[in-house]
Amino acid sequence: MKRNPTAWRREEKEAFRRQVSRITDAATRIRFLVILHTAAGRSQPEIAEMLACSIRTVARVQQRFRAQGIEGLMDRRGDNGTAKITEDYVLALIEAVRGSPQDYGYPRPTWTQELLVKAMAEKVAIRISVASMSRLLRRLGIRRGMPKPTVGCPWSSRARKRRLRLIHRVLETLPSHEAAVWEDEIDIHLNPEIGPDYMLPGEQKTVLTPGKNVKHYVAGAMDAQTDRVVWVDALRKNGALFIALLARLSQVYADRRVIHVILDNYVIHSSRAVQKAIREYGGWVVLHFLPPYCPDDNRIERCVWRELHANVTRNHRCRTMTELMQAVREYLIARNRKAAAKRRRAA
Repeated sequence: MKRNPTAWRREEKEAFRRQVSRITDAATRIRFLVILHTAAGRSQPEIAEMLACSIRTVARVQQRFRAQGIEGLMDRRGDNGTAKITEDYVLALIEAVRGSPQDYGYPRPTWTQELLVKAMAEKVAIRISVASMSRLLRRLGIRRGMPKPTVGCPWSSRARKRRLRLIHRVLETLPSHEAAVWEDEIDIHLNPEIGPDYMLPGEQKTVLTPGKNVKHYVAGAMDAQTDRVVWVDALRKNGALFIALLARLSQVYADRRVIHVILDNYVIHSSRAVQKAIREYGGWVVLHFLPPYCPDDNRIERCVWRELHANVTRNHRCRTMTELMQAVREYLIARNRKAAAKRRRAA
């Protein structure tokens, strides 16, 4: 077959067209179509517009075909040799991303793609390009995100696990005449928390803030078995808020002999007023304190408050605290309805 497509006879064009119809690889098919349209007498700009590619690409494909024929249209990446990115490379990269550049002797506290390339070259003696690193990170689902601030638990790992085992044993052996709840407080700010949202290209959404912040506080207790949430709210976050929640629980769980309250070590939970209130309940309330600085071990933090922020308080448009607290209450009521419906379906 001649390497000048414009000089092909009809039989040669038909034979080449049949060959194009058997190609399944999209990139290779584009290169063959460039030659087919060239044989039809179309110009480079016309071919580029028809195939949604650049004129430069069309010219390069035509040049390769004139120099090498059909071989010049094939994908030759298979001849590149052994792939650089091995399983060991991927495992080393995942380990590096879990840590910090400072673990590898670099002063910078956060990773860049260039620094990952350099660190991997030193660790596994394989150097890839920054573009290859970018594709690899995308393939592995590794993305840039906001780290979560935490405070280390001052207890030993052994003591922490022992306390959590005791709490879970209470839940696993809970008699029918007793109840257990996960308790915590949440701050509601009139100044909205700023969080991610979808935006159009070249545009950035704005969140209007009232300027002077106003706070409100909610104390909640999530049933460990049914996920139902009981809550109270107040203008101050103090022992009185927690005592009000206990009073609300005494109404909701009036038919239970004991209620186990799993909670953190916040100071309002152990004030003198709270201790006095608990003594007055005569053993009806039993407090189980979680290890300090372990919010992820409190289910209400993960299952309720985190979702409340995502669905109500983050990027909100409420202009008054009254309006915002109404949205908070409506969300909690709707959540309890969903939890009840889920229990009915499971029954």
